Amino acid sequence: MPKIQAATNAEQREHTKHAILESFGQLLYQQGLTGLTMTHVARNAGIGRTAVYNYFADMGELLIAFTMDETDRFMRELHAELALVENPVDKLGVYVRAQLDDLSRRHIPPGPAMRTVLSPEDFQKLGAHVGSLRLVLIDILREAVADGWLPDGDLPEMGRLVHGSLASTADREANSEEDRAAHERHVRATVTFILRGLGARFDDEGSPVRLSEPAPALSLAS
Repeated sequence: MPKIQAATNAEQREHTKHAILESFGQLLYQQGLTGLTMTHVARNAGIGRTAVYNYFADMGELLIAFTMDETDRFMRELHAELALVENPVDKLGVYVRAQLDDLSRRHIPPGPAMRTVLSPEDFQKLGAHVGSLRLVLIDILREAVADGWLPDGDLPEMGRLVHGSLASTADREANSEEDRAAHERHVRATVTFILRGLGARFDDEGSPVRLSEPAPALSLAS
């Protein structure tokens, strides 16, 4: 095991746990969940396989810890960005951009892949934790509809459509300047597509404007 410089045993344990989660995240991004083992994670982290089991009993527990850690980090960063914006349509743009940027850096497996590793109880617990992201989106949509920036609709359904679009259009992290420029164009196009698809309207300078008259609901769901 590599020597970890820490003032206390508790700090050393935290450093080691962080190294394991970082290793798992790197491998998950590079090769996906299929075939990934604790041995791979330990080797990539530069620590003994037995040490990994001191923190996580199996791959399912490691997957839960990683996903929760990633979700918590994303939520902190997202709330900090949202606090700088007042208009709910602009908040939606911040949300969409943040999701696309995050999805390009990390690859958390979709639900079906999660089910192959997790017990039904753990899958439900994880779903409730990740579901907090949907609540943030729903709150923004509710504010935008109530203040007349978006047409009314079934908010959970609108949220599912937004997340479905995000999952299907996310690209991987850009490394070169050309890749980063392409990624930025992709993000801007996706933000525009989603906001306009939700019914947002903009002035000639690209700033959101309230709907001049009630627009048809985006969903017939009651």
